Amino acid sequence: MIQKLLLGAAASLLLLLAILMLRTAQLDAQDALAPPISRIELDDMALAERLARAIRIPTITRPETPIDPSAFAELHGLLAAQFPRVHAQLAVERVGDFSLLYRWDGRDRTLKPALFAAHQDVVPVEPGTEPRWTHPPFSGAIADGHVWGRGTLDDKSSLIAQLEAVEYLLAQGFRPQRTLYFAYGHDEETGGAAGAAQIARLLGARGVRFAFTLDEGSAITQGIIAGIDRPVAAIMVGEKGYVTFRLTARGRGGHASTPSAEAAIPRLARALARLDARPLPARLTEPVADMLARLAPYMPYPQRLVIANRDVFEPLLLRALARNDITHALIRTTQAMTVLRAGVKDNVLPTQAEALINYRLLPGERIEALRQHIIATIADASIDVTLAEGFGNEAPPPSDADAPEFALIAKTVTEVFPQALVTSGIILATTDNRHYAAIRDQGYYFVPLRYTPQEQTRIHGTDERIAITDYADMVRFYVRLFENAGG
Repeated sequence: MIQKLLLGAAASLLLLLAILMLRTAQLDAQDALAPPISRIELDDMALAERLARAIRIPTITRPETPIDPSAFAELHGLLAAQFPRVHAQLAVERVGDFSLLYRWDGRDRTLKPALFAAHQDVVPVEPGTEPRWTHPPFSGAIADGHVWGRGTLDDKSSLIAQLEAVEYLLAQGFRPQRTLYFAYGHDEETGGAAGAAQIARLLGARGVRFAFTLDEGSAITQGIIAGIDRPVAAIMVGEKGYVTFRLTARGRGGHASTPSAEAAIPRLARALARLDARPLPARLTEPVADMLARLAPYMPYPQRLVIANRDVFEPLLLRALARNDITHALIRTTQAMTVLRAGVKDNVLPTQAEALINYRLLPGERIEALRQHIIATIADASIDVTLAEGFGNEAPPPSDADAPEFALIAKTVTEVFPQALVTSGIILATTDNRHYAAIRDQGYYFVPLRYTPQEQTRIHGTDERIAITDYADMVRFYVRLFENAGG
């Protein structure tokens, strides 16, 4: 009997292994590269010079701080001067004071239009860090093969590259079949309420509906994903939601020589410790599962085995993804304690202590359910849990990575960057693209920046820069994309 049981168990194990290997074999890589297309000849240094001029204009936005109208007026004047064909042949209007909307009319009005977005504004430089920059943050210096300055990565380079591509195509006599829109908000870094949100409302009121929208949010990475040496172009299909909660604890004040058992700071600290010990549960969303499935054929065999059989190995897969900060954020609504405020003097007990906690929500998760999780976890009814000022939103529904519009963008990637692997996924941040969710069929996130681990600290950080050759390839990408999208 025991021998029969052992034989039966062995047979079941062999059958399971055979099924797993069959599934894994179906993910074998097809390594044939896309056929090369003729390279678009551009003057790389002239492109760099025009980008540098835009970088020198400090179109900075800050929360709760008035916008400098002169900076945006200067940028608008520069755009009109540098791209005369664009401003002569496309319809241009200003929305919400400083945002810009361009329309390139297509020949076939029955085709749904497409929208390409970027933003004019940049984040400020952290006070006191200016001396750490190799070149001043708004110098637009061209040195060591790069253009240096705030906005070279996020996101002024994309805006200027798109207009370069349109100017180039107009000079070639190209006119799209499909109408193409270009939406350039002025306050993305502070939520987009006065910029992209107003553009979306305006277009919605006009009855415009897009086949797809494309905005920032992803790039061509290399050295980021373990086990893959080739560049990876991640055309993301969604973004996470964004909300910040304020936790406020109150307690008896008085002299620090007689601390109270009901002090505000210890009460708040206990609540924060409980939240830190109980993160939101990890789960694989469909876009992330699709991302892994697309990359699996190019990974070592053990990873392919796990991904091909994720219904069996999902707990193992989630644990592996949780070991890296970036992949951990793909599988969980993240919780970041970002601000603490309490007290005015070392010998005075504060009557109030507060903390701000920033959450990035996975698609499908609700802000109110998150608030209830916080209340239940801290288990202290005396602590107020409220939404912080500023913008907050749940994640828009993810788009379809199997749609023809995704394939169109992927085709363009392989034409311009034939070594790159194409995948999907969701971005970890928030963009203006979410404002267009109600007036589009599909929404995607991708800018053809080359992004390595060395670049991680440069976006919103010190020494933001872009390689001159990378920027020229960005322009080449948009030329081909507008040809393909408008074709």
